[in-house]
Amino acid sequence: MLILASASPRRRELLTQAGLTFTVDSADINEDRLPHEIAAAYVQRLAEEKAQTIWNLRRSLDTPEDPLIVLGADTCVVCDGHILGKPANPDHGRRMLQLLCGRTHAVLTGIAAATRAKIVSDVEVTQVTFNVLTDSEIADYIATGDPLDKAGAYAIQGYAARWIPRIEGCYFNVVGLPIARTITLLEEARAKLGHIDRQRS
Repeated sequence: MLILASASPRRRELLTQAGLTFTVDSADINEDRLPHEIAAAYVQRLAEEKAQTIWNLRRSLDTPEDPLIVLGADTCVVCDGHILGKPANPDHGRRMLQLLCGRTHAVLTGIAAATRAKIVSDVEVTQVTFNVLTDSEIADYIATGDPLDKAGAYAIQGYAARWIPRIEGCYFNVVGLPIARTITLLEEARAKLGHIDRQRS
């Protein structure tokens, strides 16, 4: 049994498109960054905490015949040393987009799979280049409301695609979940479960 510990509709859509069967149970955790915590460690820790939190809550569903695997994920944007999550309000989103203008930034997604064996986790990084935007372009985009629930205040799969001439790395990572790496991670989690079960038998 697979549970996605995220309320993100993008992650849900990507897993569905990849042919996975799962349920959704979003984790409510403190997402504040620790002092001096670098971006990669931050998103990996949050992904692990989300996965472990839901696994602990739903552990009664875990059986040898149908082991419970919980997938957690968290994404942030890093530009010029600034770690950008979701904007707190429209003005915050405007400032984020102004920072990204004409620059290449990194999108980092931490992914984690929790089982009765252990947590396996990783971080995927994609480099994204933005065109220079005018103030009116930013204002019009903010007014749509689309950027307000996105890390870095934009969605590559939507209107903002017109401003992104180049990426280096996994496109789906920028959407919210690096699908190929996620599938590999889930396979690693299942392999560790099999190893644990063989040791106990």
